[in-house]
Amino acid sequence: MKAITFSIVQHNSELYKQTVELRFEILRRPLGLEFTDEQLAAEINDIHLAGYDEYCIICCCLLLTPIDNNIVQMRQVSVAAHEQGKGTGRQLVEYSEVIALQNGFKEMILHARDTAVEFYLKLGYELVGKPFVEVGIPHRQMRKDLFVNLI
Repeated sequence: MKAITFSIVQHNSELYKQTVELRFEILRRPLGLEFTDEQLAAEINDIHLAGYDEYCIICCCLLLTPIDNNIVQMRQVSVAAHEQGKGTGRQLVEYSEVIALQNGFKEMILHARDTAVEFYLKLGYELVGKPFVEVGIPHRQMRKDLFVNLI
């Protein structure tokens, strides 16, 4: 497995723009959706995380959106097609949990597409509530207590 470097990405930087392109390709284009300028501007207070290879090509990314002082929502998790199934997504989620803890969050929540539920269950997330539809497709809310990993 080639080395992936994970880091926090500044909103509106060149790396950020690459993450937007990846999120569009993986999450939006298949549904016929675009990002609006307002949606991207609203991400300014989110924590943007990315993984990239030795050529600084973005391989994966996600956003952490603070809900309150204790809870953060993982959103827009995207892994490039050529990296899927290689452990890159798992590494990204684990990195995001470390960053969330470093920022004082105790719980991570997310809205998982039905196709991703098993992935998150394997990483210790649990299902919460009933299925719902978001952006026209079935989702499940999931959560994980982050401080449990510290014991």
